Amino acid sequence: MSISLNRREFVAITAAGTIMLSGQPGGRQTLAADNENWPQLPRVKIHKVYAGRTGHAWPKPKFKPHDEVAKFERHLAKVEQKLGDVKFVGGELVQNPQQAAQVAAKLKDADGVLLFHLSISTVKEMQKIVDAGKPTVIFSQPFSGHGWMDVNQWRKAGKKIALLATSDYDEIVQAVALLRVPVRMRQSRMISVPGELTGTKPACSFENVKASLGTEVIPVSYQRVIDTYQTIEPKEAETEAEQYWIKPAQKIVEPTRDEIIKSARLYLAVKKIMQQEQAQAVTIKCLGGLPIDKLGYPCLTFSKLDDLGMVGVCERDIDSALTRLMFNYAFGIPGFITDPLFDTAKNAVIHAHCTAPTKMNGPNSKRAPFIIRTHRDDDKGASLEVELRVGQIITCAKLVNLDTILVSTGKITEIPDFEDRGCRTQITTEVKDAQKMLDNWGAGLLDEYGWVAQLHRVVFYGDLVQSTKHMADLMGLKVIEAM
Repeated sequence: MSISLNRREFVAITAAGTIMLSGQPGGRQTLAADNENWPQLPRVKIHKVYAGRTGHAWPKPKFKPHDEVAKFERHLAKVEQKLGDVKFVGGELVQNPQQAAQVAAKLKDADGVLLFHLSISTVKEMQKIVDAGKPTVIFSQPFSGHGWMDVNQWRKAGKKIALLATSDYDEIVQAVALLRVPVRMRQSRMISVPGELTGTKPACSFENVKASLGTEVIPVSYQRVIDTYQTIEPKEAETEAEQYWIKPAQKIVEPTRDEIIKSARLYLAVKKIMQQEQAQAVTIKCLGGLPIDKLGYPCLTFSKLDDLGMVGVCERDIDSALTRLMFNYAFGIPGFITDPLFDTAKNAVIHAHCTAPTKMNGPNSKRAPFIIRTHRDDDKGASLEVELRVGQIITCAKLVNLDTILVSTGKITEIPDFEDRGCRTQITTEVKDAQKMLDNWGAGLLDEYGWVAQLHRVVFYGDLVQSTKHMADLMGLKVIEAM
């Protein structure tokens, strides 16, 4: 089927069917159960500790810390159920440094610590827990005291701490979700096709990635992809293409049915290799590398992996792949990796690429409307034009040099249509100061690297800047805003 349709017309015909998606940052990260062979990671073990005394001025002299503990315990039972992949242990109330030291000795088996600051005169107790060296979230509601003043000193000493100084108990859900990220990164495996990586120099070393984040990168040859592709039955690929792409598509413009089936067959081959390697992510050098004439473009492969809660990344971009993996674990949502460009007349950054998730709110959300197109660079293969949500607040982020996250926010204001120029999926995002962002692109950290490292960014739904800062605190990373 072939139809001429520009981007604005696409938005017009699909706007009526656009529904707010259901995923929420910090919710349970769920893989769509299309196959039982996806790797299953163990539950993250979070040790709860409460630091509180009675008989002191704050919160009040007659404060009863045991009653406060009981209140939080009821709330944490709901948090554990909501997240689904964490297990709370401990729950001790420490009221002097000796008790705190005894609890600190138990923390070696925990993946992270959730420390509740309940009252004044507990800084020594809190420091004993922090000194155990585990990633630690400190929850300090108003009038618990002034222990929050010591957190920056502990961070300067190298401790990995996120501070929640808030009255909102719901923020605990997101904070605990962030505690998952360091351990999940250590448990993760990423396939690179072929072995060599593209990105910032520190991240292009398998050994550096393993040492910094714990993630194992596994090289896979083009030949293995080709051989695995041949093991996929054409009928299975046809069923996959029909069910996930052809029937749900709003339109199919240039690609033939056979081209879409070929892309579906490549997806099934990549999925098979990932499951064999027990990998959560894959990045492929597609342009100028993958034998596209034999296998087709991997644009649909990446999109479906993203929809399932896995990570699929084009152009062998290790920085964006690691960013996607971290944000997947933190927020349970995929990201749209883009080639940004500027329109200062609209105070805007345009984000564009030929592959995008159709479930930007996570695996359990409704798919966005999409058109199947050719890959724009050469008008071959099958790629996607996904209608991302106008009016949506977004976060744009990227981990660079394995130690710094560049982050900014914006708002999707339109789907651009410059005579159908540029990559297939596009959004215009209004930002705080487009000219300043243009002048300081990359914050001076990327000038020596190639165009993929300098250019690519990842767009996520939602304003995730503060949570990104908390995540960075728990991982010992730096954050630079408004790159």
